[in-house]
Amino acid sequence: MLYDLIRVLVPAATAFVIGIVFTPALTHYLYKFKAWKKRSGKIGLDGSAAQEFNRLHVRHEVRAPRMGGIVVWGSVVLTVVGISIVAFFDPRAEILRLDFLSRNQTWLPLAALLGGSLVGLVDDLLVIRPNAEGLALRYRLLFVFVLSSFIGWWFWDKLDVTSVSIPFHAPLEIGALIIPLYILVSLALYASGVIDGIDGLSGGVFASIFASYSIIAFAQNQIDLAAFSAAIVGGLLAFLWFNVPPARFYMTDTGTMGLTLVLGVIAFMTDKLGGGVGISVLPVIGMLLVVTVLSDIAQMLSKKIFGRKLFRIAPLHHHFEAIGWPGSKVVMRYWILSVVFAFAGVIIALTALSATGTLLPVIL
Repeated sequence: MLYDLIRVLVPAATAFVIGIVFTPALTHYLYKFKAWKKRSGKIGLDGSAAQEFNRLHVRHEVRAPRMGGIVVWGSVVLTVVGISIVAFFDPRAEILRLDFLSRNQTWLPLAALLGGSLVGLVDDLLVIRPNAEGLALRYRLLFVFVLSSFIGWWFWDKLDVTSVSIPFHAPLEIGALIIPLYILVSLALYASGVIDGIDGLSGGVFASIFASYSIIAFAQNQIDLAAFSAAIVGGLLAFLWFNVPPARFYMTDTGTMGLTLVLGVIAFMTDKLGGGVGISVLPVIGMLLVVTVLSDIAQMLSKKIFGRKLFRIAPLHHHFEAIGWPGSKVVMRYWILSVVFAFAGVIIALTALSATGTLLPVIL
């Protein structure tokens, strides 16, 4: 168990160090090429100008570069590839057992992370052009739909995932419906990416979430998946080092799209495949992501049905800004809540594992 713990912690530390080291060079070029929005202002989902948001953030959008998410997925990819290359050229060294790139545990989440991050990068590159908008929402949603359809099919056809595990209860058999379930989860998670709205907010929340799944995967003896999740945490902490107020850059779509898509994969892999309840605890661990999406939905429904807004601004974290909370207060309280919900989700997941007798051999 001690060696498995080292296999998880070393990738996390490596990704963090890589992120800290190469971020100054990245930010140099982001500022050199003025990689920020050239025109401030945001349009709401209903097509009208988001007046309250624009009032609060009119200067922030053009203050710092976009594409800070490169720090996260770049650190993870360099960690995965670097350890694998070393292992390939000298497989005799004991330390090379740290290689966690495996077909059965990390290929699928790595593909989701890269796919989402690269499409998000295209969106960011389009946004920073003069007087330009990013990749149209319908195209981004189409990409999420197509990718999640393929991954959902892979879970069902190749990995024989046909049920959702329920804590302290028999699994819920849904057969091929696992595919549309995965698609819905992916779309909902992508929608939650708007939590990237205040300096330091998204980095801290996502770090708590991925740390939780790293612990869950470790308890299920999915060591490679635990190491991969831990590497994401390392990359997020490196990003957060430079994103605390005042942020040196923003995460934007190249970070949030990749992170939300890979989160869905990890949640499903820590369910039936790991003998756990990874899907069921996702709404608990990611409660702040759920609240973010629900506040947007509630705002739209209130405007459509009652003709008035439920919140000053949606999603909810901007509402708190609008009523006078400093951004730092919102971020700190969201961090506290993210740790609380993450801890609660891990406790539920580990208790469910213990009840099935799956946890004890791993811990002992």
